[in-house]
Amino acid sequence: MFAGTDTTDDVVDAIRRQRRSGALTVVALGVTLLLVGVIALAIGPVRIDPRTVAAVLGDRLFSLGRGDWSDSVDQIVWNTRAPRVAMALVAGAVLATAGAMLQALARNSLADPYLLGLNSGASTGVALVVLVMGGGSALLFTGAALAGAIGAVLLVLLLAGASNRRGPLRLILAGLAVGYTLNAATSFLVFSSDSPEAARSVLFWLLGSLAAVQPISLLAAALTGVAGIGALIAFAPVTDALSSGDDSARSAGIDPERTRVGVMIGVSAMVGVTVAAVGGVGFIGLVVPHLARRLVGGRHRLVLPVAALLGAILLIVADTIARTAFAPQEIPVGVITGIVGAPFLLVLLRRTAPDAG
Repeated sequence: MFAGTDTTDDVVDAIRRQRRSGALTVVALGVTLLLVGVIALAIGPVRIDPRTVAAVLGDRLFSLGRGDWSDSVDQIVWNTRAPRVAMALVAGAVLATAGAMLQALARNSLADPYLLGLNSGASTGVALVVLVMGGGSALLFTGAALAGAIGAVLLVLLLAGASNRRGPLRLILAGLAVGYTLNAATSFLVFSSDSPEAARSVLFWLLGSLAAVQPISLLAAALTGVAGIGALIAFAPVTDALSSGDDSARSAGIDPERTRVGVMIGVSAMVGVTVAAVGGVGFIGLVVPHLARRLVGGRHRLVLPVAALLGAILLIVADTIARTAFAPQEIPVGVITGIVGAPFLLVLLRRTAPDAG
């Protein structure tokens, strides 16, 4: 009796320590994100003191008072660099959170928006607008990417088969099939285009770029991202049950099939809006969730906010490298994330290959 009480107390104490540690991790990552953002705003062809950057942000956001910096510095920080850094923050957080959710729903550590075809669907939607319709507004791009991502995830679920046959490996294989098919369709659209300039812009965009962030795209991605990530964090206990298996979910009163489909459609909407703004940025949704779980364990109430913060930090750093490493030329940010993510994927494949099914 007493031993059982001691064991229960030990478990409660361990949970409390884990929560305190997780909260400290979130705070530390939040501070790191703030510092990384300020440093990214300071770096560029015109170097600006980080303290001046912080002062400009304080004046613009909180009306703390104008200092002695020039109008050109104000324009560079607020109008040129801030939208780009803000878009990197939003996109990194959305892609990392989406990857964490897809890995939990598919119960496969290799799942991410790329492997399940979401990025490919969104990319095909945007390519259709640019190359077939001759372009359009940012809202049209967003709508096309959203429709493409949702269509892709529905097709993946359809190809994976009925719920009683749909295992983690079937989902991944269906996602790869859909992704390759949509990538082939996008490539066909690019190489059959009569406009070389449009084709080049789509190819650059497919590798991921934050070079031309539209205010409406940033606003749409930010609103979708905040609402979606907030909803997913609130949904975290259900995600924990789903990640434990369908039997565990049913014992908790959850319909695993309907819940999984609904959440995957919601995640695909987040990804579609984000991809419309930044293009195909790979590996964020694959790498970051694993780093988050190493930091705070497997409970998604902590994994999701930590993944969002880590994803934002990683993409801001990657985009800063992309725009400054070979200045004045700029390389696609997807190249940088690929350089970081590909070795990680190889290590992950070696560890998970025996039990991938």
